[in-house]
Amino acid sequence: MPVSERRAERKREILEATRSLFDERGVRDAQIEDIARAVGINRAIIYRHFSGKEELFAETLVGYLQELGTTLGDADDPTADPEVRLRALTGVFLDFGARLPAFVDCAQALLRRRGEELMEEVSQQVMIDLGLAMAGCLNHVVEVLEAGTASGQFQVKDPNLLANIFYTQALGVLNLATLQLSVREKNPGLPAVDAVPFDQVKDLVVVAAIAMARGTDRS
Repeated sequence: MPVSERRAERKREILEATRSLFDERGVRDAQIEDIARAVGINRAIIYRHFSGKEELFAETLVGYLQELGTTLGDADDPTADPEVRLRALTGVFLDFGARLPAFVDCAQALLRRRGEELMEEVSQQVMIDLGLAMAGCLNHVVEVLEAGTASGQFQVKDPNLLANIFYTQALGVLNLATLQLSVREKNPGLPAVDAVPFDQVKDLVVVAAIAMARGTDRS
């Protein structure tokens, strides 16, 4: 096997091991040593294929996003009413994140970095791959927002911006869905917590998404 093919195969093995460990243990508990052990290599070899942990995480996120993009595409019906489509896509995104909490952790770990910092630690090609994978997911929502705006059901000046807002908001909400607890003040100076069923969170996020799409152009 040529060197380039062996290198590509090794890289795929590392990414598959990283994804498996993320899904099994979560992002925080998956260490480079564990990934190397799963592949049967020394951790130094990982750094021959990736510039660092951030780049490995970014490429792993690309895989999640590609899977999410396919899932969103399968769930969308271009002939349906735009509101029905937006409800469906929002629900599918939340279900995906609830099923794969490591995807949420991985996405948020990168979102917490400033863009310029991330670009210093991640190669240009990986940033391109990451951007294309994210755009592939967002485009499903953008298309629905554009269709709803054209029909007069939605009022959205910048569908791309709103799709990005939906993405980041949903990631944050998925933390609440994972925790399944909300905080309130029961009595003055005394906090209390309430159980939050995932379906209840999901329903509210769907309603909020529709409301934002309907009224983003109003003051």
